[in-house]
Amino acid sequence: MAKYKNIVFTKDNGAATITINRPPLNVLNVETLQEISKALDDVQKDEALKVLVITGTGEKAFSAGVEIEDHLPDKIEKTLEAFHNVFYTLISIKKATIAAVRGFAYGGGCELAAACDIIVASEDAQFGQQEVKVGAIPTVATVLLPRLVGRKKALEMVLLGNTIPATEAKEIGLVNNVYKVEEFEAATSKLIDRFRTKSSAVLPLIKEAVHQGLHKDFKEALEGVTEIYLNKLITTEDAVEGLKAFLEKRKPVWKEK
Repeated sequence: MAKYKNIVFTKDNGAATITINRPPLNVLNVETLQEISKALDDVQKDEALKVLVITGTGEKAFSAGVEIEDHLPDKIEKTLEAFHNVFYTLISIKKATIAAVRGFAYGGGCELAAACDIIVASEDAQFGQQEVKVGAIPTVATVLLPRLVGRKKALEMVLLGNTIPATEAKEIGLVNNVYKVEEFEAATSKLIDRFRTKSSAVLPLIKEAVHQGLHKDFKEALEGVTEIYLNKLITTEDAVEGLKAFLEKRKPVWKEK
C-alpha cells in the first residue's frame, strides 16, 4: 500500500481503516483530504474488502474540521475540490462504511462522519457545523443533513453553529449507537466483525438498492429494487447459497468472502 503522511491506512481480514493522524484535533488540510481520497480509491477497487472504518487518532477529536486558512479566497477553490472529491467517492463506495467517533466531530469532521453509512460514537463525542461562526458555508452538510435529520434540525445546526452531544445526535438520527468510553473500542470491533460474516457480493447490492430509491416515489423505487434483485442479486452464487443454507439449517459458505 502507498505511504501516507497525514493518515494511517490499514487492511485486516476484509476490513479497511482510515485513521486521520494529525493530533490533537486531526484537522483536515488539502494534503490530508487528497490522501483520504487516494485511500478511498484503494478501498473501492479492493474486492476483498467488505467494510471501511474512518476514525481519528487519539481521544480528543475525530476531526475538528478543515483548516481555517484553507477557506481564504486564494485557497478555497482548491480546498473545495479536494474536500468534495472525498465525498463523491465515499458516498458511492460499494463497501459498508462506518465512522467511529471519539471527541470532536466539527465542521468537515462532522460532514465526513455523516457521509458514512453508520456512525458509532463514544458518549464523550460532540457533533457540530460551526462554519457560520467564521463566515463560511458547510457545503456537504447543507446537502446531507436535511436528508438525515430533517430540514428544520439541519437549518438549526448550520445557521446557529451549535454543537450537540452524542446522545442528542443519536436522538435526531445522525448517530446510530452511543457507547460508554470504556466500551467503545470493543463495541466498534464487534460491529466490524459482524460485517466480516456477510457476503461481499450481497452487501454492495443492498447499498445500491437503498441509494437508488432515495429520491423516487414508492412505486418507482420499488421497481428499481426489484430490477436489482432479479438481474443482479439472484444471479450470484452467494444469494442462492444463503437461501439454501437457511433451508438446510446451516451457516452459509460464501463464495465471495
